[in-house]
Amino acid sequence: MQIFLDLLSWVFLLGGSFFAISGGIGVLRMPDLFTRLHAAGVTDTMGAGLILTGLMFQAGLSLVTLKLIILLAFVWFSSPVATYALARAALASGHEPFWAEDLEIPETARIPGRHREESGKEEGKKEEGKEA
Repeated sequence: MQIFLDLLSWVFLLGGSFFAISGGIGVLRMPDLFTRLHAAGVTDTMGAGLILTGLMFQAGLSLVTLKLIILLAFVWFSSPVATYALARAALASGHEPFWAEDLEIPETARIPGRHREESGKEEGKKEEGKEA
């Protein structure tokens, strides 16, 4: 039974480490404040949550497990609230979210048949056919 608990603990610890590392990379690579807040939220909730759960399996039934549960509850309640408050403060101070339409994508990177201009022309042709 101890081997199963150790294995389960390591699965949670490695999963939490994956989310923590990917969230850290996301904070560095994302283009604006709002997407960085999302990456930081993933790091806090999933990364820390899975790591703390793995540590609970390692600790067994003890006072340490109770402390880890309290810490997990605090992280799960405070992280989304803090992320929301930061996003609202950024919006109130005039920061605007990054929109994909603002990107200048070269023609070589576009997916064939997915141009905005072509989709608008096709819709216009369909509407003209309905009127006639």
